[in-house]
Amino acid sequence: MDLSNTERGDEQLRTEIRDWLERNLTGRFAHLRGLGGSGREHEAFEERLEWNRHMASEGWTCVGWPVEYGGRGFTIEQQVIFHEEYARSGAPARVNHLGEELLGPTLIELGTPEQRERFLPKIVAVEELWCQGYSEPGAGSDLAAVSTKAELRDGEWVVNGQKVWTSLAQQADWCFVIARTGEGARKHDGLSYLLVPMRQPGVEVRPIIQLTGTSEFNEVFFDDARTAQDFVVGEVGGGWRVAMATLGYERGVSTLAQQIGFRRELDEVIERARANGAIRRPAIRDRIVRADMELETIRLHALRALGGEQGFDMSVTKLLWGNWHRALGELAMDVAGAQGLVVGADYELSNEQALFLFSRSDTIYGGSDEIQKNVIAERVLGLPREARA
Repeated sequence: MDLSNTERGDEQLRTEIRDWLERNLTGRFAHLRGLGGSGREHEAFEERLEWNRHMASEGWTCVGWPVEYGGRGFTIEQQVIFHEEYARSGAPARVNHLGEELLGPTLIELGTPEQRERFLPKIVAVEELWCQGYSEPGAGSDLAAVSTKAELRDGEWVVNGQKVWTSLAQQADWCFVIARTGEGARKHDGLSYLLVPMRQPGVEVRPIIQLTGTSEFNEVFFDDARTAQDFVVGEVGGGWRVAMATLGYERGVSTLAQQIGFRRELDEVIERARANGAIRRPAIRDRIVRADMELETIRLHALRALGGEQGFDMSVTKLLWGNWHRALGELAMDVAGAQGLVVGADYELSNEQALFLFSRSDTIYGGSDEIQKNVIAERVLGLPREARA
């Protein structure tokens, strides 16, 4: 699938999206331009939620979902156009990403008709928000090592355990949780994919203070938390397959908007370099040129990977953008110079400082560099598996 020429594809749709955003990012929504995103999810959350619900009322959520489930049935090419135009407009980061881009498609593919009927309409309308319960203190990149357990009692799943690095848990209504419901010959066996309500006595959320001073990530503790017996997606004990399907969607079309966000950040660094004269330094100028070329390469690879096998090409994509973004944070600080070492009152970070600090995590979250390299080495290149205890 060649999507490298999306700039010339479906210009009528591109114009429709661009015009709608221009008309609607005004008035009470005008100040939201550029807010949110990685490391900045705390910004104007309630206002962005209102914006997301306004989009829903106009039919601009879940555009890639089939029409029968409330979407627009956009092709991959059309979804790329939507995400690119949304990012180019400066529209705020959406608060419904985990439901719209991860859980919803998973339920459409693997959920029961009853689960789709119960959950999909509320995702489309942005009436229920979701978080992801995968990582644990002893099971980060090694998802199969999760120890959170769930057992059936009196027709309900009772969940006990701890999750960590849970984005938006403090705002979420529901969590899709990987829990151990049995044992098997492999660690992957015996896992189940449960849909667990967050607003109940058995769930405690503790924010994690980051280097940026914000708390996008959280610890979540389940202490006899309960959910309905029917709220397991796929087969009991077959949660590994469902979890991998969700991860495939996580690295899908919506990542194209991320590339546009990266472009805006690079442009800001270039503007700062011009303003303070750093761009006249040959070493800085060379790094800026290299960053520009690498970002375009990443974009083209991401477009190509959308038509490939989920997982392998996406592992390459994750390696590329994670390291590129971390290097951009370092470049931003070098452009800022000595001023970049000065923090404002009450630990008020500049854009360069926030970019530098948050981007340190890019090569870790969402699958560390080491894990992505193992995936490529073992599953693509056919190299011997890494020795594991």
